[in-house]
Amino acid sequence: MINLVLVIPCYNEANRFLKDQYLEFLNSFPENFLIFVNDGSKDETGNILKKLYESFSQQIHIINLAKNKGKSNAIRTGMLYANESLKASKIGYLDADLATSFEEIIRLSSLISNESVFIFGSRILKIDNEIIRKKYRFIIGRIIATIISKILRERIYDTQCGCKVLTFSLIPLLFNDKFISTWLFDVELFFRLKIKYGEKSLKKLCKEIPLKKWVDTDDSRVSFLYIFKIWLDLYKINSLYNKK
Repeated sequence: MINLVLVIPCYNEANRFLKDQYLEFLNSFPENFLIFVNDGSKDETGNILKKLYESFSQQIHIINLAKNKGKSNAIRTGMLYANESLKASKIGYLDADLATSFEEIIRLSSLISNESVFIFGSRILKIDNEIIRKKYRFIIGRIIATIISKILRERIYDTQCGCKVLTFSLIPLLFNDKFISTWLFDVELFFRLKIKYGEKSLKKLCKEIPLKKWVDTDDSRVSFLYIFKIWLDLYKINSLYNKK
């Protein structure tokens, strides 16, 4: 059985694909598995992934989507493939640029237990960690995070950090249904957990772990114009899930 499966959505990653880090991970952790979802990339991403697969075919699966369908759909596609085709105890996802490192997600995955089934990273700036974020992204992120906490009615600092690990058994609950939002689907994950298990159980099942290191990248996949659509997505999410 595979220990940990990681779903990695990819969209035009050729210029920022950290090949050496992927090679080191695959060589160091042969018991782990990577699912790359090539989300309609128009650059050399597909060829880069193909070459990596040729060297590590036992540890990699590539899903090529003909058109770009967004991060939420790419991750959902990878999760559902894993649930149907692989056997593992833990599964997670992280961004292709490795803003969150493999070292961090391995650390978080080690915290999965019978009691803690959903572990997520948090970009809390502390004296003993290294969180590098652009100032404007930090400010916008904190405003959105505050609103999300009120909608969820939970004290979660960072729902949007792209580093989450969960038990394999949670895949159907969290990923069978399509998401409303392309970028705020993480909020929907928390709602689905809360609706299923209740508020008290949610606090026991989920653990928010401060990351030791997280580095913002220059080449963001989130369009600046999406900032204006975020509020509509939040309204739709709130309207749907708070009725249940």
